[in-house]
Amino acid sequence: MRALGVAGAFHTEFMAPALDGFAAAAANIATADPTATLLSNRDGKPVTSAAAAMDTLVSQLTQPVRWDLCTATLREHTVTAIVEFPPAGTLSGIAKRELRGVPARAVKSPADLDELANL
Repeated sequence: MRALGVAGAFHTEFMAPALDGFAAAAANIATADPTATLLSNRDGKPVTSAAAAMDTLVSQLTQPVRWDLCTATLREHTVTAIVEFPPAGTLSGIAKRELRGVPARAVKSPADLDELANL
């Protein structure tokens, strides 16, 4: 286990008071099934539908991040690159350490998207 420098008690039971409002807001977002593999940081498993992505996103609010399970899935699928979307930086940094040799990029702004072409 490693302590991370984060701004709040995200992904913990302390976020429970926000869960209903977050779920209601998420229910109003138009979504589409993913065209690339997305991993849930709740259980490390691929998310294959828009509905599952939104359910997972909502449940992640109060669940711990299981990056160890994501790393295991990434190894199992012998990934060739990792892209972390906003807010980004923490997990791609860990990926560089845990999955040496696999390029990892953190997309923090639209300007970072150009770098993805080089992966």
